[in-house]
Amino acid sequence: MSDTSHARLLIIDFGSQVTQLIARRLRELKVYCEIHPFQTMTMDAVRKIAPKAIILSGGPDSVTRDGSPRIPQEVFEYGVPILGICYGQQMMMVQLGGKVESGHGTAEFGRAFVSSRNKLGILDGWFAAGDEQVWMSHGDHVSEVAPGFQVYGTSPNAPFAITADISRDFYAVQFHPEVHHTPSGAKFLANFVQLAGFTGDWTMSAYREEMIAKIRAQVGEKRVICGLSGGVDSSVAAMLIHEAIGEQLTCVFVDHGLLRENEAEEVIGMFSENYNIQLIHADESKLFLEELDGQSDPETKRKIIGKLFIDVFQKHADTIEGAEFLAQGTLYPDVIESVSFSGGPSVTIKSHHNVGGLPEKMGLKLVEPLRELFKDEVRQLGHELGLPKSFIGRHPFPGPGLAIRCPGKITTNKLDILRKADAVYIDQIRKHNLYDEIWQAFVAILPVRTVGVMGDGRTYDYACALRAVTSVDGMTADYYPFSHEFLSETATRIINEVKGINRVTYDITSKPPGTIEWE
Repeated sequence: MSDTSHARLLIIDFGSQVTQLIARRLRELKVYCEIHPFQTMTMDAVRKIAPKAIILSGGPDSVTRDGSPRIPQEVFEYGVPILGICYGQQMMMVQLGGKVESGHGTAEFGRAFVSSRNKLGILDGWFAAGDEQVWMSHGDHVSEVAPGFQVYGTSPNAPFAITADISRDFYAVQFHPEVHHTPSGAKFLANFVQLAGFTGDWTMSAYREEMIAKIRAQVGEKRVICGLSGGVDSSVAAMLIHEAIGEQLTCVFVDHGLLRENEAEEVIGMFSENYNIQLIHADESKLFLEELDGQSDPETKRKIIGKLFIDVFQKHADTIEGAEFLAQGTLYPDVIESVSFSGGPSVTIKSHHNVGGLPEKMGLKLVEPLRELFKDEVRQLGHELGLPKSFIGRHPFPGPGLAIRCPGKITTNKLDILRKADAVYIDQIRKHNLYDEIWQAFVAILPVRTVGVMGDGRTYDYACALRAVTSVDGMTADYYPFSHEFLSETATRIINEVKGINRVTYDITSKPPGTIEWE
């Protein structure tokens, strides 16, 4: 939990898959907010957070089921504006004396249109051109509003789509204003936070100054070590900590031999030469590649890399005398997901190579200066700290590196081919001014060889797949719609310039059902 001095908005999570979007929309309005699962929200916990307003999220349960999630009744007597969304609306109605029904004719999924019934301040800017498009996702509906509430909007399957008790500043909607399928949803949320008295003081400039002061108070005169991957998150964390404590910080850059072309040199040059940050270059590529030799199972690869990363990091960190703190680039989505709605672990899609293990094994205290930020906010902070735009805008790169872009057995030869093909592909994307339109782009070398003809000779070389996706946060993604001319030109360059590849394909799978990476 944050001890920020900013006014807080509390989001109580009931398990909606889009709860994080509520927080993102509020952060875009420069409002500081925190997400907490309903199980932890006792009245004492609410008082400790001291929110200026509360939002109750959607969720998969039905309020008609015995034992379905609730909040302490005292929350409604706390005296701050409350907004209930979907399940949050239905729960408000039930707890405050209304009724909710299930059954035939109550469900509404997807696009719907809400009609205005009465004027309401929180609806400023709505209904100017008629009915408003919204996104519905509910199996139950409110059949009787709680005492004190009036109806301000209806849809075909939600007779109480927008309700409010103005005297208590309670608002409740059946739709999801946080998703982009509700075009005026951002305006709705902006009206709510304005009504609640938020001034929009959550800025990266203020965050930078506050976090520098917190780091200095936490660390004192002690030393901090930071695992630097060369990615945006760890780099911004290192820059912020260095600004706070200077030479008390030492970064350890573990080079596992699975980086892109010239990446190690770029990272070392940027931090040790341009920013004068103490940096240990742990070139352990031989060790990693020997351990990975002959391995083809993706989970085995990740676990080998994860174990070696911890061992290597600890070996080099032990050479730093007096280090008592470990810096990590933990982000707010990581914090949210570490406490699941159901109270149990979420399904593991794939292991992450550098999550967990380090602090306990090394006996160090954690410094996590980014744990209140979303990915886009980290980029904003990087800009605030003066990192080059070209670096801040870099595409994400996985911790296991090229190992998970090389399905099948990993060999030095395949990695060399992959690096060269990837470099050509990214050069093509930059040449066509497409880099900033794409969330992530890379080449995967496939575990098959194909017959080809080059000149008058037969070839039997590897096939590769190009991957490029658009996304906001990496949770979902669509493939980038390159033109056929671009793909043809890129394939020609890769085949001509990269010895060992004679066939190029383009991956048009979205996420879901696929993942962004191949393994």
